[in-house]
Amino acid sequence: MKRTKSRTIGMYAILIIGAIFAAFPVFYMVSTALKPISEVMGRSASNMLPRHPTLEPFVLVFKDYPVGQYILNSCWTAGVSTLVAILFATLAGYGFSRFTFPGKGTFLLFILATQMFPSVMLFIPYYKLLGSYHLSNTLTGLILVYTATVLPFCSWMMYGYVNGIPKDLDEAACIDGCGKVRTFFQVVAPLTLPGILSTGIYAFVTSWNEYMFTALFTSSDLKKTLSVAIGQMAGFDSVMWNEVMAASVISSIPLIVLFIFLQKYFISGMTAGSVKG
Repeated sequence: MKRTKSRTIGMYAILIIGAIFAAFPVFYMVSTALKPISEVMGRSASNMLPRHPTLEPFVLVFKDYPVGQYILNSCWTAGVSTLVAILFATLAGYGFSRFTFPGKGTFLLFILATQMFPSVMLFIPYYKLLGSYHLSNTLTGLILVYTATVLPFCSWMMYGYVNGIPKDLDEAACIDGCGKVRTFFQVVAPLTLPGILSTGIYAFVTSWNEYMFTALFTSSDLKKTLSVAIGQMAGFDSVMWNEVMAASVISSIPLIVLFIFLQKYFISGMTAGSVKG
């Protein structure tokens, strides 16, 4: 009994230490965003809490940069790429789960293997493809890149979810006269709604935070997303860290709100949907 209690205390101690390490960057970001520049760059820069909290960095971010346009670009590219990825991933998951065809196992492994290569290997192929179709420096090009980036893992997640639905339901729908398409839309798709939500959260968060491809494929200031704009706020001669952190706080708010309301779907998708397959 005493040994079990000591083990529980040790486990909670490790969890608390881990939580502190995870939360500290967020705390430092918010704290710096609330400091005036004199506190960030002065002798009191090492203070964790602001002595004179102010919202001026947030005001300056919206005044000096087209942050509204950046947010709109991020919402549009991440939102559309998420919808497209969910559509194709759900169809792919249904196809892999319900149909048998030559090379099915090899193709599934190929999709999984595409996630194991570093993203930097895709720079040149993407750059040439977008240039060939005049999609460089366009939001449409970014949507295509984001969709191609998240689609393989989304397909595996949906494959796991569709596999968890009994095939007896398909057979019952077939006896009632439903074809494959009608069975998918009226029987299978509604039952995969939790999987669709968790897959959508993964796709949206990944697209929202994407930096490398966006920085390479956009040259116009009005085509940048919020993540790239934050990275380029660092000037050549000075960096207004309080404004950078204020923009980072603004960028984090949509994801935090999304996670708070849909966290159970996100956790279930990462732990169940991607494992069942």
